Amino acid sequence: MPGIAGIVSRRPAAECERVVVAMTGSMMREPFYRSGTSCVPELGVYAGWVAHDGSYAARQSAGGGGDVTVVVSGECVGDAGEVGIAGLYAETGDRAISQLNGLFSGVLVDRRQKRALLFNDRYGIERIYVHEAGDAFYFASEAKALLRVLPELRALDDGSVAQFLAFGCTPGWRTLFRGISLLEGGSLWVFDNGATRKGRYFVPSEWESQPGMDAEAFETEFQHTFSKILPRYFGAGSPVGISLTGGLDTRMIMACLPRSAGRPVCYTFSGQTDRTLDELLAGRVAATCGLEHRTLRIGGDFLSDYARYADRTVYATDGCSGATGAHELYLNAQARQLSPVRVTGNFGSEVLRSMSTFKPIGLSPALFHEAFAPDVTSAASRPPGVGDHPVTFSAFREIPWSLFGNLAAGRSQVTFRTPYLDNDIVALAFRAPTLSRRSPDAALRLIGTRHPALGSIPTDRGLVTGGHGLAHLLRRLWSDVTFKLDYLHTEGLPRSLSAADPLIACLSKVGVLGLHKYLPFRHWFRQELAGHVRDVLTDPATLRLPYWNRDRLGSIATDHISGRRNYVREINAVLTLEAVDRLLLRASAWPAR
Repeated sequence: MPGIAGIVSRRPAAECERVVVAMTGSMMREPFYRSGTSCVPELGVYAGWVAHDGSYAARQSAGGGGDVTVVVSGECVGDAGEVGIAGLYAETGDRAISQLNGLFSGVLVDRRQKRALLFNDRYGIERIYVHEAGDAFYFASEAKALLRVLPELRALDDGSVAQFLAFGCTPGWRTLFRGISLLEGGSLWVFDNGATRKGRYFVPSEWESQPGMDAEAFETEFQHTFSKILPRYFGAGSPVGISLTGGLDTRMIMACLPRSAGRPVCYTFSGQTDRTLDELLAGRVAATCGLEHRTLRIGGDFLSDYARYADRTVYATDGCSGATGAHELYLNAQARQLSPVRVTGNFGSEVLRSMSTFKPIGLSPALFHEAFAPDVTSAASRPPGVGDHPVTFSAFREIPWSLFGNLAAGRSQVTFRTPYLDNDIVALAFRAPTLSRRSPDAALRLIGTRHPALGSIPTDRGLVTGGHGLAHLLRRLWSDVTFKLDYLHTEGLPRSLSAADPLIACLSKVGVLGLHKYLPFRHWFRQELAGHVRDVLTDPATLRLPYWNRDRLGSIATDHISGRRNYVREINAVLTLEAVDRLLLRASAWPAR
C-alpha cells in the first residue's frame, strides 16, 4: 500500500536524499501511484511519499511551500480534511495532531521553529515502521522500505514468527523483522534541535474514563452521531463506491446515506459463479435506495495467475496478508475501476457489538521443527489484551494487529473509508451499556427509523427490524446453520472430521452451501492450486527456513491434496513465510520497480 518514508539524520544531505529515493521507490508498485520527496537538510529531516493519484495524501504531500510542510499517508476527515493539516497546525500548534480524525500518519516540518513532528492515527492502523541506528532514525509506512536500505535488518525475528504462527499476526508493536518495530497508535514524536521527544497524544484510557449511558440514551445519541459523521466519508472531490454486503453495518450506511453522497455505485465481492446472500441482499438494498449495483467476481485468471497475486499481496502487506488473502488485492483492483474510493462497513461489528475472531489459529504441531514447536505453544498460551475494555481490545488491538493484513492489501488498490473508526463513533461506543454491545438491536432500530424499507429486508444472518415470532427464529436458525456449514466446507473442517467431507460437499449440490462464503481455498489447494502447493512445500528454499518439520511438509501437502486431512491454515502459513523470505529478505530477489 502507499505511504511515507524517511530518515532523520545529520549525515551528508546527498546520502540521506538517496536513501529516501530508494525507500519510496520500494513502495512504487502501481501505475496510478504518485510520489515525491520533501527534504530539509538544515534540520536533518528527509521524507518521501507515495500515494494514490488525486487522493487526500497526494494533495497534502504535494502542497509544499511555506514554513510548514506536511508529508502524509492515509486520509483525515473533518476539519483537517477541509483546511489541511498544515493549516490546522498554524492555528493550534501541536494540539492540531490530537484534533485529527481518520486513518493517517505523517511528518510535519516547521522550518521557522526548526522542528519536525512524526505522528499516526489513534489506532495505529496507518502503520509506521521504525528503526534507530545511532546517528540516524528511519521510518516508513512499509517495512520493505527499511529493508531496502538496511540489509542488516533482512532477518526474521524468531519470537515474532512464533506469534505469527500462533495467532496469524504479530500482536503488539513488534514485527516479523529483527530490529524493526511499530509506533504505537496515537504517537507523536518531536525532533527538535537534535533532541527526540517520544510521546503519545492519545491513549485509550481517555475514552475508557467516560461516564456510561443507559440503553435508551445510548441509542438516541448513536443515531444522532452516526447521521452527523457519515457525510465526512463522502464527497471530497472523488467519486465514491460503496462496498455492500448483506450485513448490518453497510445497511446502516445505506439507511443514513447523506445527500452529499450523490449517486454512488454499489458493488459486492463474490465467487466465481454461485450467488451468495451478500450478493442477493446487497442488490435488493441498492435497488431499494435507487442505486446501481454490480457484482465483482473471482475470475479464472485469479486461479491461473494465483502465484503472482499471492506474491503481490505478501509484498504489498509485508507479509501481514498472504496466501489466503490474495483475493483482496484482486477484487479491490476491480473496485478501483468503478471508483478510487471504497466506503465499507468494516469493523462495525467489532467496535459496536464486540464481535471478535481473534484467537489462536491452532496449527498442527506436526508442522513445526521440534526445537521451535515449544515457542509457538508458549506464544499461543499468552493471548494479548486480556482484561482490556471490549472496545479497547477491538479498536486498539484486534483491528490494527489481526485485521490489518487484508485491509492493507485492499488499500494498495483503493482509498479505504469506514465510518466505524471515526473518533466520535469509537468514543461513543465506550459509553454503551454491556447489553447494547452484545446485541444488534441498536443497529436494527437505526435502520428501521431512518429507512423502514431497508429494515424489512433480512440481513445475511436473518435479522429484520422488529423481527419476532416463529418465522423469525427459524430464519435465524437457518442462517446460523448454513453459515457454520459454509465455514466448515470452505476452510475450517477439523482434521478429525475429514472423512465427513464428501457428505458436507453433497450439500453444495442442493444449494445449501455457498450462501455465505465464496473463497473455497481448502478446495482450491486440493484442485486448481494443488501443483503450486506441492511445489512450494517441497522446494529446498522453503525447507531451509528453520521453523518447519522438513520431514512433514511433503506429507502435509499430499494429505491435503488427497482430501485425507484439512491443512489449509498450515499451507497458508508456509506459503506466506516462504514468500516473505523470498521477496523481502533475499536481496537478489527484490521485485523490480
